Formats: sequence, structure tokens, C-alpha cells
Amino acid sequence: MRRERFEKMNVVPFIDIVLVLLVIVLATATFVTNRAIKVDLPKASSKKKEEKKSVVITIEKTGNYFFNKKPLSLTQLQCEVSSLDPQKTVVSIHTDKETPFQFFVDVIDFLKSRNFANVSIVTKQ
Repeated sequence: MRRERFEKMNVVPFIDIVLVLLVIVLATATFVTNRAIKVDLPKASSKKKEEKKSVVITIEKTGNYFFNKKPLSLTQLQCEVSSLDPQKTVVSIHTDKETPFQFFVDVIDFLKSRNFANVSIVTKQ
């Protein structure tokens, strides 16, 4: 039996594999977006974990209010929100685009009167 010399290497399968991997990387890279500003934070010896409580207030277009998915009237909602700490609570407001503006203003006005500093209005992008 005679052996042939190994003179050439077939690189076509290698190129195919590399191209498939490139397509996978490019396809997944479009789904991963980081919109945060990258900052290298300084270190400190005393470290305190900041505990923030997050609540969601939802307003339907019919004027129904929800506090963390629990249906409430406006006065009940105000009682629930009054028991929260305005400095440690993050309030997210979800409202239907067809909600009368007065329902939204009632919630914002109450939050402002209680000095809530961390209020966000959630929208679609």
C-alpha cells in the first residue's frame, strides 16, 4: 500500500464554519443593546445598599386605577400611596393613551403634594 503525501489542506469547510459563526454573532448582536452610560465608579470603604421600593400605578382609559395590579378607587389609591416613603419609593405610571388627562393630573398632583421625587411615566418606544 502506498501513502500519498499530504500537500494541500481543504479550507472550504473551515470557511463555511467561520461564516456561520459570523452570521450568528451578527444576528445576536442586533438584539443586545446597552443604552446606559458606562461610568467607572469609584470605590469607598463604607458601603451602604440603597433600598428602593418600586410601585406601579396604572390608569385605564375608563378611569379605573390600579396599584400594583390591584384595582382601587382614587381615594383608596391615595391612602396606599400615603403609606409609602417618598424618598425611597420609585413610582412608575402606566396610562392608556386615550385616558382623559384629568385622571392623570389627579395622580400626578397627589404625588407632587406628597413630595415624591422618583416618578416615571412609562411609554412605548
